[in-house]
Amino acid sequence: MSINLYQTGVSGLLSAQQQLGTTGHNIANVNTEGYTRQRAEQNAAVGNFNGGNFIGSGTYVQDITRIYDQFSYKEQLTNQSSLGNASSISLDLNQLNQVMSTSSEAIGGSIDRFYQAVNGIADNPSDIGLRNIALSQASVLANDFNNLNDNLDQLEKSTNGEIEQIANKISQISLELAKMNEQILQNRDLTQAGQPNDLLDKRDQLITELGEYTSVNTVQDANGVMTVMIGSGTTLVAGITPLTVGVVAGDPDPKQTQLKLIGPNSTVALNGSKMGGALAAKLEYRDEHVTKARSELNRLSMAVSDTLNQAQSQGLDLNGKQGLDIFTDINTSALESSRVLPSSKNAGTVQAGVTITDVSLVPTNEFSIKYDGTDYIMTNELDGTETTLVESSPGSGVYSTGFGFDFTVNSGAPATDDTFKIRPTENSASLMQVTLTDPKGIAASSAIGVSADDNNISNGSVSIVNVTDPEIARSFTDGTNANLTVDVYENPLTPGTFDYRVYDAANPPPAATLASGSFAAGASAVIDMPPAPAASAFQIEIGGLPTGQGALAREKFTISDAFGSGNGTNASFMASTQEQQILGGGKQTFSQALANATAEVGSNASSAEVVADTAQALFTQAFNRNQSKSGVNLDEEAANLLKYQQAYQASSQIISVANTIFDTLLSVAR
Repeated sequence: MSINLYQTGVSGLLSAQQQLGTTGHNIANVNTEGYTRQRAEQNAAVGNFNGGNFIGSGTYVQDITRIYDQFSYKEQLTNQSSLGNASSISLDLNQLNQVMSTSSEAIGGSIDRFYQAVNGIADNPSDIGLRNIALSQASVLANDFNNLNDNLDQLEKSTNGEIEQIANKISQISLELAKMNEQILQNRDLTQAGQPNDLLDKRDQLITELGEYTSVNTVQDANGVMTVMIGSGTTLVAGITPLTVGVVAGDPDPKQTQLKLIGPNSTVALNGSKMGGALAAKLEYRDEHVTKARSELNRLSMAVSDTLNQAQSQGLDLNGKQGLDIFTDINTSALESSRVLPSSKNAGTVQAGVTITDVSLVPTNEFSIKYDGTDYIMTNELDGTETTLVESSPGSGVYSTGFGFDFTVNSGAPATDDTFKIRPTENSASLMQVTLTDPKGIAASSAIGVSADDNNISNGSVSIVNVTDPEIARSFTDGTNANLTVDVYENPLTPGTFDYRVYDAANPPPAATLASGSFAAGASAVIDMPPAPAASAFQIEIGGLPTGQGALAREKFTISDAFGSGNGTNASFMASTQEQQILGGGKQTFSQALANATAEVGSNASSAEVVADTAQALFTQAFNRNQSKSGVNLDEEAANLLKYQQAYQASSQIISVANTIFDTLLSVAR
């Protein structure tokens, strides 16, 4: 009897001791990150049959278990990944917003100051000082575009570095998880119920850390060994075999680094957009937001350069020569070739470029072109639409796209499945420079002008448009056609129809005219001068409603040489381009396009901040829910400590009583 009582007391003592040890372990790790509260699972020992009854034989601790809820933990893990993604992109977009806001303000100010200088030239065309100021402001404008592009380059490089750091961290965690799996397998006795709880905690903590960088799913086998999958189901850890994530140069753009999964016997590409967590956020930020901001910047730079160069080319400088480009030509060979990125896997020898034909139509998104063995198939990456490109003329190698640019095959032959990435605006900002150095070279003067006859009574008008060669235009009106005249009247036989003639007043009709024809009311007539078969140097546009009745009541306009050092007409035209709606299909001015691009980044940053706040709230809720089940509660543990202390003392008392009984029996026996 005393022996059974002694064994019962010892079992209670040992159990209370383990309970106290477990409670103390919990209290000691209250601040240990990732620690899961443990509990000693106590059971009654099987009783002994004696005298027709089962007499209890004490207690034992069956197992030390983790108070672990896999569902609440996975909820926390999922929200951890979402928070990592949202926080990362919010932080990055705020940085991009700061860069765009500051730089856009500088560019906007430079545009205004340049146009102010051009307006000054229009008022005083012969002032060399004003011309120098205009060229200086042009240089400031180009530098501001260059600087913003450099800032975006730095953001891209920095993001590439962060992507590589995350990849290295994921690889490190993978190695540690594989080692942890091995330790768990080694420390677990498959014949016993016990689990290496603290090792399991460390493994879960690694999983939690991994969840910040990418989405994570896990599967645990009967031996407690875990398979870890990232992204959309890519295995990162297979039992005790770790795989690693590496970074390689992008294809076709080496600056847009890509991810690869490296295993013992193979290497496969990873789709970064499906990785989740901070890793996917970094790739989205770089490939979408920074790329879009850069494309908008490039397009604006391209539009400013081309618009002013075109306006400059329509006038004459102080030397009477056609105005040369102020800024870098948007279709230099370097720019054209940089807009095409061939795949490194191409088997063909094609050398291609992209030529801008209409800046108002050029979009900011990318395109891809694939040669299918017969045709070049272009895919719009914005909406996925496909177009079969058609050569403008047989053998020209020029393919119009309908988006304001041509795809031009300069040399070589394609192979089936060759692919090319097209970025129509690429490098426009980085390569923008002021190419005009002589202030006398600013083409402030128009080559020719139009004057209406004093007897004209209507709102009919004649204007000079599309001057392609102002020197020839001037010589044409100042030489053989020194008295170039346009007259217009409404045909009395067909009301609403206007007849016109273009001729030299020195040799008027009925002598042969240079051009003649008719146009309907509300429309206009555009006439090439010199007329075909000569190459056109300029165009005359007749519009309005000339009301002269009959051939003897024609309204007349004279076109003549207008060049002079005091002529600022073309400078005025250049200045007017600031308010022209050129971009976005002819819907945006330069300032509007710049403001829209900046506002879009700001809006994205604001939206990302809201998403990040929401993700933080959801994670906090999930974390608290998990902690309420698995975390250490000091009040609860303190109560347990007292309870198990009392149990220990009581069991000690049982042993003391058993000893007394045993001593009494021994004394009787003696």
